[in-house]
Amino acid sequence: MNPAAILREVAHRPWPLPRGRWAMTMRWFDLAFLHWPVPAAALRPLVPAPLAVDTFEGTAWIGVVPFRMDQVRLRLAPAVPTTSAFPEINVRTYVRSADRSGVWFFSLDAASRLAVRMARLRYNLPYFDARIDTAPWGEGVEYRSRRTHRGALSVEFTARSRPAGPVFHAAPGTLEHWLAERYALFTADRRGRVSSVDVQHAPWPLQRAEAEVERCTLLDGMGIRLPDTAPLAHFARSVEVLSWGRVPVPPTTS
Repeated sequence: MNPAAILREVAHRPWPLPRGRWAMTMRWFDLAFLHWPVPAAALRPLVPAPLAVDTFEGTAWIGVVPFRMDQVRLRLAPAVPTTSAFPEINVRTYVRSADRSGVWFFSLDAASRLAVRMARLRYNLPYFDARIDTAPWGEGVEYRSRRTHRGALSVEFTARSRPAGPVFHAAPGTLEHWLAERYALFTADRRGRVSSVDVQHAPWPLQRAEAEVERCTLLDGMGIRLPDTAPLAHFARSVEVLSWGRVPVPPTTS
């Protein structure tokens, strides 16, 4: 991991890097981006003000993204074995505030109990304990997950994804660019106060993908029904990532 090199590649960012020091490093790898179109009105009750549901040509999107994390550590701290590498599956949509767009997570299931608790405490993110097994599927990965978090709804996910085309960087203005090139996430505390977290990495090395979703109950309890169609699928081998701390978003409706 070379934070200095990550910080130098900034021409693709939609806004400048934060002025403060980065807080964490990590690597995301073997990602399956699985997306379905949904009406923006169906998501509006699930996204807090001051965030607006972001749309591409009038349509909102739900993403289910299984992947693996490694090299996770806090700045100036050594890696902790039980939190530095683990598989994760997140359910997300895309939102914007007055000055930037980013990701809103409905849930993040992870196979590291300590990482789940640290993320809940540090970032107010809806992380849940899960048992996640991975296996090779050609040049891709099969993910099998079952949520085990005490008191949480029991949900499952089984899917396979593998690359089916050459690596490309999505062109600005395309749906792939709109879905993938997001450099902030948003989170809310128990009082509904919204914050943003900047992230930095190189442009996504995307590949079009084949995907088979065998079972997905991750959206149970949200009141959202995914279309009965195959997802728009992309694969990404890896990116090295820096993240910063939370910054409050002004409580005004966009």
